[in-house]
Amino acid sequence: MPHDTVATHIISRMTRIFVYEHITAQGLGRGPDSPGDSLFVEGRVMFDAIREDFGAIPGVEVLVGSPDDFGKLAVESDWSFVIAPESDGVLLRLAKEVERVGGRLLGPSPAAIALASDKFALYEHWRKLGVPTPDTVLVPESPTSWPCLVKPRDGAGSDGVRLVETAEEYRCFAGQIAQRFHPGRPASLAFLIGPRDTIAMPPCFQLISTDGQFRYGGGLLPVAPELAARAERLGRAALVGVPGLLGYIGVDLILGDAADGSDDAALEINPRLTTSYVGLRALFDGNLAEFLLDLTSRPRELPDSLPRSKIRRVAFSASGKIRIDTSHNHWAATDPNTAYANLPRAG
Repeated sequence: MPHDTVATHIISRMTRIFVYEHITAQGLGRGPDSPGDSLFVEGRVMFDAIREDFGAIPGVEVLVGSPDDFGKLAVESDWSFVIAPESDGVLLRLAKEVERVGGRLLGPSPAAIALASDKFALYEHWRKLGVPTPDTVLVPESPTSWPCLVKPRDGAGSDGVRLVETAEEYRCFAGQIAQRFHPGRPASLAFLIGPRDTIAMPPCFQLISTDGQFRYGGGLLPVAPELAARAERLGRAALVGVPGLLGYIGVDLILGDAADGSDDAALEINPRLTTSYVGLRALFDGNLAEFLLDLTSRPRELPDSLPRSKIRRVAFSASGKIRIDTSHNHWAATDPNTAYANLPRAG
């Protein structure tokens, strides 16, 4: 079916989608001096983008509301699309609440969220399946090498991630996890998953700070075809055996120097919308949210992928700013840490 047919399809009854982003709904982390400001900024970017795209679908009504209205809106809607950090079990609690009140998740099941949110449990799951991933231990167990990355066991994004080089500093992070530092290019890959199909989106390089705190700054996409093939192969392997995956799912990984991908490693699964969505929607012609809705909840014939509007490269910041370069179709040797600033503004 041509994509323009998909884009203009009008469903026979109004479909209500409840879109909820926890950080902004609660007003948490607001302001540049707040430790949680990065989560607030990214939460606002994701919420605005997905709400706009769902709202542009013919026959769809988007509902939003306060935390006090969460259960009421979940039960009144055909679908609930929940964006929240995995930290402290927030995303898992909200997903369970949707199911408890009789709503339907346009996203992964609580079982999928529980496994993906526990980084140590996910590490053990991957090791059993032979998915390449950095050696991981629970602090205070000694890491396999120095330096190592220390991060919360249930953290979201790069919040709380630190590069630790000494045993004395390491002991301060009891209860967190430590991963072997794995060199390479940080990348992410999103999958759109329905009951019958799993469609890989173009991978993107991640812009990560080099100050030892691994702050997320945005991304670049698409990457060169040979790197994209490696990322998709590893990303699909990372999802094997995770129960109840549905909707938009992100996988963070490292692309190593080996051309055959033997030095690549999976890092995390994000069982929710990620900031990469703002870059992906700029790359494609048509409404990415409508494609997601069709794939997950409407039993209709779909194209294998969304067409790109034209050959372009896209850079996006964590705050949602977009740069587009129409003269190239992938990132190759360009330094990702300087490329965003050098791109022309989108028209």
